Amino acid sequence: MADAHLPDPTEHSLWRPLRLLQASMDADIARVYAEARIDGLKTSFVMELLRLHARGPMTITELAESVGRTHSALSQKVAAMRRAGWVETVTGDDARSKKVTLTDEARSVVGRLAAEWRATEAVIAEIEAEIPYPLSRVVTDIEQALERKSFHERIAERLAKDPAWR
Repeated sequence: MADAHLPDPTEHSLWRPLRLLQASMDADIARVYAEARIDGLKTSFVMELLRLHARGPMTITELAESVGRTHSALSQKVAAMRRAGWVETVTGDDARSKKVTLTDEARSVVGRLAAEWRATEAVIAEIEAEIPYPLSRVVTDIEQALERKSFHERIAERLAKDPAWR
């Protein structure tokens, strides 16, 4: 049974608005795809589809490294993209390896996906020019702060002082 007198810590979140903003912008990109009748495309697939178009077929490991994801995460995403009809796997350079490649359907829209990516990046640059402190600068500043002391280390220090954690 929940302790009724403890406040709900999830009601306060400094970065939840950022996640909601990003989700809203992502939904707008999905709307662009829907209006363009690019059916069944998740916005989360686009980077990998563009990377495969630019660099050609890759193993899951190669693709994961190229987009900065784990092999496990990319393996799941490739499976979803395969089910949706955007990629297929083919025999690699040796019979033991497999490479991920675009389907004909993906190749037919990849130019449009690249155009959307360029438009989105241009709009983000436009928005950053309108605000006093661009998010890209915030990210760089946070990365530098985390180089000085990791997020994990900071959380662990706080938890060590919290009697509820013990």
